[in-house]
Amino acid sequence: MVRFAVFGLAILLAFSVANAEYLKYKDPKQPLGARIKDLMGRMTLEEKIGQMTQIERSVASADVMKKYFIGSVLSGGGSVPAEKASPETWINMVNEFQKGALSTRLEIPMIYGIDAVHGHNNVYKATAFPHNVGLGATRDPKLIKRIGVATALEVRATGIPYTFAPCIAVCRDPRWGRCYESYSEDPKVVQEMTAIIPGLQGEIPANSRKGVPYIAGTNKVAACAKHYVGDGGTNKGINENNTVIDWHGLLSIHMPGYYNAIINGVSTVMISYSSWNGVKMHANYGLITGFLKNTLKFRGFVISDWQGLDRITSPPHANYSYSVQLGIHAGIDMVMVPYNYTEFIDDVTYQVKNNIIPMSRIDDAVKRILRVKFQMGLFEKPIADTSFVHELGSQEHRELAREAVRKSLVLLKNGAPGENPVLPLPKKAPKILVAGSHADNLGYQCGGWTIQWQGLSGNNLTEGTTILTAIKNTVDPKTEVVYQENPDSDYVRSNKFSYAIVIVGEHPYAETFGDSMNLTISDPGYETITNICGAIKCVVVVISGRPVVMEPYVAHMDALVAAWLPGTEGQGVADVLFGEYGFTGKLSRTWFKTVDQLPMNVGDPHYDPLFPFGFGLTTDPTKNY
Repeated sequence: MVRFAVFGLAILLAFSVANAEYLKYKDPKQPLGARIKDLMGRMTLEEKIGQMTQIERSVASADVMKKYFIGSVLSGGGSVPAEKASPETWINMVNEFQKGALSTRLEIPMIYGIDAVHGHNNVYKATAFPHNVGLGATRDPKLIKRIGVATALEVRATGIPYTFAPCIAVCRDPRWGRCYESYSEDPKVVQEMTAIIPGLQGEIPANSRKGVPYIAGTNKVAACAKHYVGDGGTNKGINENNTVIDWHGLLSIHMPGYYNAIINGVSTVMISYSSWNGVKMHANYGLITGFLKNTLKFRGFVISDWQGLDRITSPPHANYSYSVQLGIHAGIDMVMVPYNYTEFIDDVTYQVKNNIIPMSRIDDAVKRILRVKFQMGLFEKPIADTSFVHELGSQEHRELAREAVRKSLVLLKNGAPGENPVLPLPKKAPKILVAGSHADNLGYQCGGWTIQWQGLSGNNLTEGTTILTAIKNTVDPKTEVVYQENPDSDYVRSNKFSYAIVIVGEHPYAETFGDSMNLTISDPGYETITNICGAIKCVVVVISGRPVVMEPYVAHMDALVAAWLPGTEGQGVADVLFGEYGFTGKLSRTWFKTVDQLPMNVGDPHYDPLFPFGFGLTTDPTKNY
C-alpha cells in the first residue's frame, strides 16, 4: 500500500513538472530582448501601468506592492525607516517591499531608488563626500570615478540598487539653490565628471551598443543623469524657473554632459522641473522623445522628478489628468508620484482605455523599465543580503573622501604680493585661535542633502570629523588650540595668538530654499572676519555651496581658502592647511566681485571677476618643521 502511494506521488510530480510552463523571461541564458518581449506579452494593462509607478516608502507596503503591481519605491530626502537606522534595518525594509512585488502573478521585482548625491547621504554613518561643486575643483575624473565605486558599495550596503545621481547640471548663476550640485559652469568640466557613472554602474563593455544601459553586478547601482535639461540656466538662478536660451546654446552648454552619460551607459535620466523658453521640460515631447530617445538613442528609462507631473500646471496639481497626459506623451516612462499613486494609476488607465494615451507609449515605457531591471540582474537576485554591510562608512571610503577634500580646496589668497606666503601654517606654534560658526559643526560642513533634505546643524547627525577636531589632530601636541566662535577684537589682540584660522560660510540648504539674491554668508561671519583679521595674522576658510560675497573683506585677510561643502572628512582641510599636502584645486566656477555682475561666466563680454574660472594658487607639501 505504501509502495503504491509513493509510486502515485512520483507520477503526480512528474506530471506537474511536465506541465510547469517554461517562462522565457525568467531564463537568464535568454537574450535580453527575448526576455523583455516574452514578459511584456504576458502583462496586463494594470501590470504595465504599475511598472510605471514609483511611490514613496512612507506609503509603500508589501500589500500595496502586490495590489497595484508597483514597479518602484523611493526614499525622498531624509525619508528613512528609522532614525539612525542600521544597514540591516534598511535591507529589511527594502526586502519587505520586494517580497510584496514578488508575490504578484508575474513576480516582477521592484527597483528601490534614493538620492545618494554625495555619498549615501541619507544614511547614518555613511561617508559624505564633498558636494559636486568641490569635486569639480579637483579636475580629477579618476578620483570622481573612484567616488562612484565607493558610493555604489555604500548604497548596496543598505540593499538599494538605484541612485538619483549624478546631477550634471551646468550652473550658470550661483544664485541658484542647487549650484553646489553642479560640477562647474563649464560644460567641458561637467562632461569630464560624468566619469562617476562607470564608477557607479561599472565600465561599459567595449562592444556595447551606444545608449543601452549597463550595470555590471550586485556591487554596482543604476545611475541617473539629471535634470534634463537646462536646470542650471534658469533666469536669475531661480530654482524650477525658465531657461531662456537658443537651440545652439542649449546644445553647447547644457546638453554635453548627457552625451557622455549616454555613451557611458547611464540607466536612467531624470527630467527637470524647469522650462525651456517657456515650455515645461516635463511636457517637452521634442526634447524627451525627439532628441533624448530618438536622436541620442537613449535606451534606459526616463523618470520624472518628485511630483514633476503635478508641476506642469500652475498651481501644481490644478489639472492632474491633463498633466498626466502631457507628461506620458512627452516620453516620461516612470513617474515619481510619490504619494497619490491611485490617482495616477486611475488617470493613466482611463486615458489608455479611451485612446488618449496610445498603448504604444505604455509599451515603450515598460520595455525601458524592464530593460534596466533585467540588465542589472534584479530578476536573478531581487532580495538583498548583508554581504556589503561592512562597506558603509568604511575606513577606506573615508580616506578616499579625505583625499577628495584635499584636492577640492582652492587657495585664493596667500599673503600680500611680494611678501612671504602664509600657507602652509606651522604646526609648532605656542597658541593659535580657531574661530567661526563653521569650525566645529559637522552639519554645516556637509551642507544640504545630508541625513535630512535641507541638511542639519550640529555634530550628532552622523559620524565624521569637524575641521576644529582635524586642526587639533594635526598641530604639535604642545600647541594650545583655543576655540572661540565669535570673539571680539580686544580678546583677539590681548591673547598673544600666533595666528588665527577663521572658518565661516553658509548654513545648509537644498533646492529652492537655497535660492539667494545676495549671496552673503551667514551671520556673524563677516563680523568674525573683521574682528580677527584686523587684529592678527588670519587664514579664512569659506564653507559654501558656491562663490559668495568676499570682495570687501579680502584685503583684510592674510589668506583665503574656498573649501566648498567638504562632507564628513574635515581632516582633509587640515591636511592641506598645515602642509601635509599642497593646494592643487582650481575654481570650477567664476568668483564674482558683486552680485550685480551676475550672471557672469567665463567667456562673457562683461567678465570682470574677483577670481577667474580656473584660478587656484598652489603650495608644496612641507613636512620638515
